[in-house]
Amino acid sequence: MSRKYFGTDGVRGRVGEAPITPDFVMRLGYSAGRVLIKQTNMPSGERPGVLIGKDTRISGYMLESALEAGFSAAGVDVCLVGPVPTPAVAYLTRALRLQAGIVISASHNPFYDNGIKFFSAQGAKLPDEVEQAIEAGIDQEMRCVASADLGRARRIDDARGRYIEFCKSTFPNDCDLRGLRIVVDCAHGAAYNIAPDVFHELGAEVISIGVSPNGLNINSAVGATAPRALCDAVLAHRADLGVALDGDADRLQMVDAAGRLYDGDQLLYAIVRSRARHAPVKGVVGTLMTNLALEHALTAIDIPFARAAVGDRYVVEMLHEKHWLYGGENSGHILALDRHSTGDGIVAALQVLAALRESGGDLAGLLGGLVLYPQVLINVPVTKGFVWRDVPSIVQKLNEVEAQLRGRGRVLLRPSGTEPLLRVMVEGEDGTEVRALAEALAAVVRLAAQ
Repeated sequence: MSRKYFGTDGVRGRVGEAPITPDFVMRLGYSAGRVLIKQTNMPSGERPGVLIGKDTRISGYMLESALEAGFSAAGVDVCLVGPVPTPAVAYLTRALRLQAGIVISASHNPFYDNGIKFFSAQGAKLPDEVEQAIEAGIDQEMRCVASADLGRARRIDDARGRYIEFCKSTFPNDCDLRGLRIVVDCAHGAAYNIAPDVFHELGAEVISIGVSPNGLNINSAVGATAPRALCDAVLAHRADLGVALDGDADRLQMVDAAGRLYDGDQLLYAIVRSRARHAPVKGVVGTLMTNLALEHALTAIDIPFARAAVGDRYVVEMLHEKHWLYGGENSGHILALDRHSTGDGIVAALQVLAALRESGGDLAGLLGGLVLYPQVLINVPVTKGFVWRDVPSIVQKLNEVEAQLRGRGRVLLRPSGTEPLLRVMVEGEDGTEVRALAEALAAVVRLAAQ
């Protein structure tokens, strides 16, 4: 499907620049509302309802108002929940029996970016055909419904407490976190007043960092995309574990007592390996970026593995197609569909902690000897619409790198779905060789993109 506005995770960009402007977001809400009305069979006299949540970016106030106006003009009621994690919106949309959920967030991006992403009534990302229908209506004329039919807005005051209880419900009832000292890094983002309470109420001693959002500091030198702060805090406080979330709390990185960092591939393997002790695991879905060592480790314990396109929505789609439950990305999106309909950093952390409690060991022990192959990822800025396959010098260098690896590793060139970047990834057994090859390939891309 050709997309004009939607990327792999909704609409995203720099605030004040198209498409992240108040007028566009109002039209986006209006178009989404009109599509929703057409697809929803509501009883006579009732309006469909949507839930709007956001992270802690200062632009969230402006975009929330614009979305609310657009939905109201289309005749759709709006429930506002303020700053909550992206997966909280997915859960609350289902729990409140609403027709859609909308998140105002740019996830791991800096504060000056923002975006809009949608969830269906089932708490899943919207299918491509629905996004296509929304896109088709954005540039059409807005025609406000009659005054008597306008949508109404109300605030859900207990959203935070509802979601905290949901997260706790995904942890075994006969288990707790007493005796553990855990550092929780919330990236000054949407989970700042939620995640620490979840772990504390389950019995852990919690040390919180990244919990002072000011609208401008989200993801700034803290969180899952800047885990050095968590590693340092775990060592400084002599903690047992560290948990890092990103700005909208759907990504997870963890740190052990020695300050070692564990990414999404490792944490996914820890969860799956623990689950496999109790019941057969039908299979696991990763992405084109998933470390080859994870695939080999799963094969060794007779668990099938498949790769989807990069983006947690595509992982979820493949999981549903195959009727599997577990998947994720090395960036920290982890799917456990027996616990939640979407990736959830807090819920994923609780699944790892449950496995730790059951085993009585540590994070390294949960991995059962899994050692990731060296993988170098370099983000090269490019112009919008840059097609690397049309550049002979890039294609030639890619072929040279693949020939040099001779089956001992992988090479991947992938445009970012959310930023004007081309991601250059090289993976293999020899870390020095991998670094040199990645830098050489990135240099060719950089020169061609000038």
